[in-house]
Amino acid sequence: MSPSVLVKSALIVLLFIGLPAIAREIPDTTEERVKACIICHGPEDKKGRDEYYPRIAGKPEGYLFNQLRNFRDGRRHYRPMALLLEGLPDGYLWEMAEYFSSLKQAFPPPEPMRASSPKVKIARKLIDHGDAGRNIPACVGCHGKDLMGIAPFIPGLLGLPRVYIMAQFGNWQHGALMRGRTPDCMSEIAKKLTTEEVSAVAMWLAAQPVPDSEERHAGAGVELPKRLARRCASIIPQANSPK
Repeated sequence: MSPSVLVKSALIVLLFIGLPAIAREIPDTTEERVKACIICHGPEDKKGRDEYYPRIAGKPEGYLFNQLRNFRDGRRHYRPMALLLEGLPDGYLWEMAEYFSSLKQAFPPPEPMRASSPKVKIARKLIDHGDAGRNIPACVGCHGKDLMGIAPFIPGLLGLPRVYIMAQFGNWQHGALMRGRTPDCMSEIAKKLTTEEVSAVAMWLAAQPVPDSEERHAGAGVELPKRLARRCASIIPQANSPK
């Protein structure tokens, strides 16, 4: 047998002997298992294409579970997410949701205010008061007075890039985000808004600083108003933990 063949044979043997040792060195933890999620949703600043991947650290646990299950079950569209979550049981999705909800990741700085004074006026009216004539609730009615969400179902609206917010409104309006027979209150609300209103709200939200509070995502002691809970009932039963 030639020296080169011997070397190759030795490398193959070492490879197969070493693999179990390498595998044993990888800890069996949630942190290790969700590293695929960090590739897109990591702590780095969101610029360019990455602005379309939202920050998920610190989001309410029930909200994250709902989104994971929607991707897995085909109620929300994004092929890479569907492939990652295919076949995972609800208990595992809850474990992922709990992990990311517990993270304390820094928020990005607010974006420069791009809205003109008339657009700011439009945004503030919809955010603070809604439009009763069109049956559009105020953003603060569901997302909290500080717009940082109400646990465990409703996410915060601050600290998100403008382009991401606009993309989500576009998806709700045109059916790309949610589909099928599952009612979704944000789809219903978004379809009532004009392009100018969506642009104004997105610009205003992206330009707001995130409140400095330890409970900013928890919505401690706050409940969704009954009429809004009834209107958005489809998101609430899904968040009941199977554990």
